Amino acid sequence: MTRSALVALLSGDAGGREGVTSVCSAHPMVVEAALRRGLVRGERVLIEATCNQVNQEGGYTGMTPADFRRFVEAIAARVGYEPARIVLGGDHLGPNPWKGLPAEEALARAEAMIDAYARAGFAKIHLDASMGCAGEPAALPDEIAAGRAARLAQAAEAAAARAPVYVVGTEVPIPGGVGEELEVHVTEPDAARATIAAHERAFASRGLEAAFARVVAVVVQPGVEFGASDVVHYNRAKARQLAAVLDDLPQLVFEAHSTDYQTRAGLAAMVTDGFAILKVGPALTFALREALYGLDHIAQALFGATEAESLRAFVERTMTDDPRYWAGYYGGGPSEQRLLRHFSLSDRIRYYWARPEVVDSVARLMQRLQGRKIPPALAHQYLPGFDLEAGALLTADEAIVATIDRVLADYAFACGARAV
Repeated sequence: MTRSALVALLSGDAGGREGVTSVCSAHPMVVEAALRRGLVRGERVLIEATCNQVNQEGGYTGMTPADFRRFVEAIAARVGYEPARIVLGGDHLGPNPWKGLPAEEALARAEAMIDAYARAGFAKIHLDASMGCAGEPAALPDEIAAGRAARLAQAAEAAAARAPVYVVGTEVPIPGGVGEELEVHVTEPDAARATIAAHERAFASRGLEAAFARVVAVVVQPGVEFGASDVVHYNRAKARQLAAVLDDLPQLVFEAHSTDYQTRAGLAAMVTDGFAILKVGPALTFALREALYGLDHIAQALFGATEAESLRAFVERTMTDDPRYWAGYYGGGPSEQRLLRHFSLSDRIRYYWARPEVVDSVARLMQRLQGRKIPPALAHQYLPGFDLEAGALLTADEAIVATIDRVLADYAFACGARAV
């Protein structure tokens, strides 16, 4: 499968496009923004769920893969986007949610997850069995990780009604992101070649040559990352030797994770260099949070309210009452942690938007603003990137979609989509 064939498969619009944006989020407003962009531009949209987010046991969203499909398709129906044009992907599918268990038990549950994703019609599956389970090293050698990935591919092949495409390789942080310290090393070219060769052997050992022919991408570290407060930006010179690996592998591209907060020019350079699948998630929910907090200020200005009644205050109470999703990621004293809870680039706040009490709080904010056009002066004051000269009056829903769409526009530009 050539690079252009990959783009055609995932985007449905290979003409002139060189890359694909992978939207990794389960937030309804993020999904809506992505589908609205696809609707306007007549393009397919790739939306991915992670193993921790969505699995046969519900994940932290409470959704199984079949639930996630219904969730995305319901949003598509509401915005008028054809559900058949959605490409669903599964990210980091492997034993990670159960890595505290013995390997065989964790792998059995990973097989059940893969089965659920395949039966739900997910077309793109990232096989990730690189992490050690109970009693094993944190990272496993290529041969073991590849052997387990092939075992999971066999489960997918048995369950899928339509043959999926696969992504292999795992030289990225574990699902959920990194902690405070950023130490980024570009994948060594020989390491990338060894990973590919190990997976080819492992697939062949199970008679899965036809499945390996549908491996379209390899996950590598191109030298990009973000943490709570910092971003490591793409450096073409440092990635040049890694990019050259693709010269001998025309059927493959590289998949780049953690591309959030890269510049538009940096993203475009990555696609040009062969990192053709750009995954983005926290940057989208970061933009969502910006819009919601901006709307919160706008509602206070329009209708009056105390700071204690604000959405931010409510979310702060929720996060401090249940610190499990941020406490291990944010260091420093109480003041620094308070800032990071709300404004960290790691965006651990994204784990709280689906909480029923937080959903209700956001709904109350949106209800206050329902039917009200936002005055341009307030939009300019509180909504990132609002152009006062345009003078447009936005509703609250439109403001959220527009804020998220500014992030998606950078990816569309990088991937070679028509004018954004």
